[in-house]
Amino acid sequence: MLWRVTVNTALLDYPLPGLPAPGQLLQVADGVHWIRMPLPFALDHINLWLLRDGDGWVIVDTGFGSSATKKLWEEIIANHLGGRAVKRIIVTHLHPDHLGLAAWLAERFGAEIWMTQTEFLMAHAIWAAQGGDMLARLADLYRRHGLGEDQVAMIAGRAGSYRMAIPSLPMSFRRLIGGDGVTIDGHTWRVIIGHGHSPEHAALHCETLGVLISGDMVLPKITTNVSIAPFEPDGNPLKMFLDSLKRFSTLPEDTLVLPSHGSVFHGLHPRLAQLQEHHEERFDIVLGACEQPRAAPELLRYLFKREFDAHQLSFAMGETIAHLNFLMHTKQLERIDKEERYRFVRATA
Repeated sequence: MLWRVTVNTALLDYPLPGLPAPGQLLQVADGVHWIRMPLPFALDHINLWLLRDGDGWVIVDTGFGSSATKKLWEEIIANHLGGRAVKRIIVTHLHPDHLGLAAWLAERFGAEIWMTQTEFLMAHAIWAAQGGDMLARLADLYRRHGLGEDQVAMIAGRAGSYRMAIPSLPMSFRRLIGGDGVTIDGHTWRVIIGHGHSPEHAALHCETLGVLISGDMVLPKITTNVSIAPFEPDGNPLKMFLDSLKRFSTLPEDTLVLPSHGSVFHGLHPRLAQLQEHHEERFDIVLGACEQPRAAPELLRYLFKREFDAHQLSFAMGETIAHLNFLMHTKQLERIDKEERYRFVRATA
């Protein structure tokens, strides 16, 4: 889940005139094609990428594990692959809109799955824990942060959602490692690892094509959700995310960015600056609100101007706690633990 942020669109350039229609391809660079698939959320689409590779193809991300997505893949396979097989499937990270149909496509073509080790193992851990333990831990964490029982129950009621979105998981994979080069159709795509949104997210940069497949790490009009994890409740994922963005700042200014959501764009460096500024503004909002002790649910109205369903509430709480933890780790906030409930207050000098 991702949250909208005000963007100075004058700083970004969208070089393509339109979007690919469902079941269609749109070429964005030599041998690189854009596919757009539906999602059953407020964020209603994901971008996938089909790369020519000699006598075959490489797919980057696979879409949500739904019948609608399968049907569109069947159309693409029948009409656009030219009888050439899919050799490899690269998965940027474990979230269902990226990993959802990886096992199905791999089995259909006998293709290898390429992803980072942490994402592969974490996907299996979450999938196996969907009997309730993972969500029970998340519910306990949000309760400790002051969320009401009705809202906790609403979140806990999502048990099994990961399995529903990913019908099956690949049982083997080829490991992607940060800094390694992946050769596709004679071009080298360098792996750039990002943290915070997911454990070991893999983006891909091709210097010769001037293209970055950024996954969810860099998006043009919305910010990536960075949430606290129930198995690391005192972690600092937002610091990890902001540190990861620095790895993209060394790429050329004219890099064409292929994001997982939104449109293909130029303006990587201005966008990175906007994302940094966005979180700094969030920190200021939280610090201002915490002049008196506040629990995380009290801060939702300061950070998000909308009503939430269970899906959105879970992400909003996770992101709010991530901001609180960042400020606690940097000693700008103090955490008060009273009556089995956390509150945060601005630190005294």
